[in-house]
Amino acid sequence: MIPYKHEPFTDFSVEENRQAFLAGMKTVEGYLGQDYPLIIGGERVMTEEKLVSSNPANKEEVIGAVSKASRDLAEKAMNVADETFNTWRKVKPEFRADVLFKAAAIIRRRKHEFSALLTKEAGKPWHEADADTAEAIDFLEYYARQMLELKEGIPVESRPGEFNRFNYIPLGVGVVISPWNFAFAIMAGTTAAALVTGNTVLLKPASTTPVVAYKFIEVLEEAGMPAGVVNFIPGSGAEVGDYLVDHPRTRFISFTGSREVGTRIYERAAVVNEGQIWLKRVIAEMGGKDTIVVDSEADLDLAAESIVKSAFGFSGQKCSACSRAVILEDVYDEVLARVEKLTKEITYGDPADRSNFTGPVIDQASYDKIMSYIEIGKEEGRIIAGGIGDDSKGYFVAPTVIADLAPDARVMQEEIFGPVVGLTKAKSFTEAIEIANNTDYGLTGAVITNNRFHIEQAREDFHVGNLYFNRTCTGAIVGYQPFGGFNMSGTDSKAGGPDYLQLHMQGKTTSEMF
Repeated sequence: MIPYKHEPFTDFSVEENRQAFLAGMKTVEGYLGQDYPLIIGGERVMTEEKLVSSNPANKEEVIGAVSKASRDLAEKAMNVADETFNTWRKVKPEFRADVLFKAAAIIRRRKHEFSALLTKEAGKPWHEADADTAEAIDFLEYYARQMLELKEGIPVESRPGEFNRFNYIPLGVGVVISPWNFAFAIMAGTTAAALVTGNTVLLKPASTTPVVAYKFIEVLEEAGMPAGVVNFIPGSGAEVGDYLVDHPRTRFISFTGSREVGTRIYERAAVVNEGQIWLKRVIAEMGGKDTIVVDSEADLDLAAESIVKSAFGFSGQKCSACSRAVILEDVYDEVLARVEKLTKEITYGDPADRSNFTGPVIDQASYDKIMSYIEIGKEEGRIIAGGIGDDSKGYFVAPTVIADLAPDARVMQEEIFGPVVGLTKAKSFTEAIEIANNTDYGLTGAVITNNRFHIEQAREDFHVGNLYFNRTCTGAIVGYQPFGGFNMSGTDSKAGGPDYLQLHMQGKTTSEMF
């Protein structure tokens, strides 16, 4: 087995690669508008009620209509997953890892098709879609190797006449609730982590991006995953999500999404329901309010570029996106001018056009929320770029910079999840770190500085799960920068890291006397 290395990103300056992506787009266009079933125990189940997935850059273009699970079908899926667990948990880890390796190979061969589907269904520009697909491959490759490392357990001590072993065993049935913003990577990663560790899965993907999730289940089946291991049951959170979170046979919930939904899941999962004989485990990643700090001793061009790329890549719809910058007052005006210039140069529009750096936001609700925050920003600060939107054809919001904000302004404190960044100034580096820490979240952050003492100060005092120096605060790579944050950013899990799989298992000690 070759050592793990992350999947390289595609260089679209090469004509051959551009043509390959366009060929992937034609493949996707060939199956737009199809109906998709639920998958329960390998059986395809069509329902009358559908989730209709549309292109956020073109509301009239239907990506697909996906069957919507009812409570009865969710119960059927739970029973199948519960029964399948009895056999899947005993399947050798090598077999489970091979499913992931084969799935990665299949996706790699169809890489541009999946990326093109993300461009259509999630509104991702070419480079963002390519990175999403690459990350999905990385999760499969990395977690398969991690499982092979963990399959023999962890060595423990034994005394004379005694043989002690410490092994990991799977938990049971997991409910995976995946997000729309990394509709492939996070969906695939959370599902793969659960199944490779011997659990069975009920996958409820985001309602806005269910087609890519269906295509992933097809890949797993092609890779040799037995029926019933992962069951595809998109549906409403109120009807299906709550039911499965509350279900006494649910052993764990893996959730990525908003703080509001995540805390609600956490609260509901704490209740011991009738017939439940365990405490449910929750693995949650719930977003952030991420800050780039710019020191007076910094490369100011790098600072401006880092703010703009981190804030507006995929229209700011990343939990790691820079939504605020804290700049030392000595260089504030200069950095502000450079950020304004770079932001006004950004092209945005239909992401199918490679010339657009960023595309739409995901849906009408997101558009309305973001535009309302821009209105708040007009009262709290000064808009120096953007501030406009157009939802006539798709959901487009101009990259927006709001300057001269107070650290406690709503725009600086509340998660907007769109192409909006707020800027404020600090008198000292220590104050800048204090401002950076003054949110309920603690996911990512970056510091742009050439001062080694300030780097070490931030390393100790900047309270985020992923801290970057002299680069953007987005773009964690599986196996290189394990990802996950503190406080209201989640349950401190680190996806793509060396201890993530253990969250899906429990330790068992056996001690033999002889």
